[in-house]
Amino acid sequence: MAKVAIVTGAGSGIGRAVASALVRSGWSVTLAGRRTDVLEETAALAGGETLVHPTDVADPDSVDALFAATQARFGRLDLLFNNAGTGAPPTAIEDHSIAHWRRVVDVNLTGAFLCTRAAFRLMKDQDPRGGRIINNGSISAHAPRPRSIAYTATKHAITGLTKSTALDGRAYDIACGQIDIGNAATDMTRAIAQGVPQADGSLKAEPVMDVQAVADAVIYMAGLPLSANVQFMTVMATQMPFVGRG
Repeated sequence: MAKVAIVTGAGSGIGRAVASALVRSGWSVTLAGRRTDVLEETAALAGGETLVHPTDVADPDSVDALFAATQARFGRLDLLFNNAGTGAPPTAIEDHSIAHWRRVVDVNLTGAFLCTRAAFRLMKDQDPRGGRIINNGSISAHAPRPRSIAYTATKHAITGLTKSTALDGRAYDIACGQIDIGNAATDMTRAIAQGVPQADGSLKAEPVMDVQAVADAVIYMAGLPLSANVQFMTVMATQMPFVGRG
């Protein structure tokens, strides 16, 4: 019987690449995201057994409906990839709007919590019990870009969410790990290769990596037995300015 995954933010970029890789590896996958059209594009590209379910991860009722639909269709859940995320326009802290702050927190942090909560409810009671949650962190969970306070704060918070989930999941055979990604080439990160702000105030192009490297890493994490866990993994473009003085 195929294992079952939910991928949030599955309509593009990392979510699409990971969902497609899971399908190719024999998983049944629920594709979650706000736009039906791009989710259907992912389903067509992935092939295999998929369920398209439009979802706003910041809405508790929408998240509960996502997990109920997955259970009704596939009977269980083995993997949640908390991937949905958003950012705010680069802004000086003193000018940052509360609306942008709240939207980033709602999607990146509250959304991941709501999905984690729903996954726990399902995974702890299913037979066989347990499952795995993988949170999409970021290089920003370690080192921020300039003028990214909302995004950076939420990605640091994801690390706390990951640790707490891993600890509380032990009682129910639920493993939780985090993948921190640096400069994967997607439509959302196209500007990186053209020039992004640096800590010294300059604007410089940075190296990028194929998004398939991220998908391969998630497949490795997802494929481990529940007796083993990758707690944290960093996958990044080798020559990006992450380690070293900036």
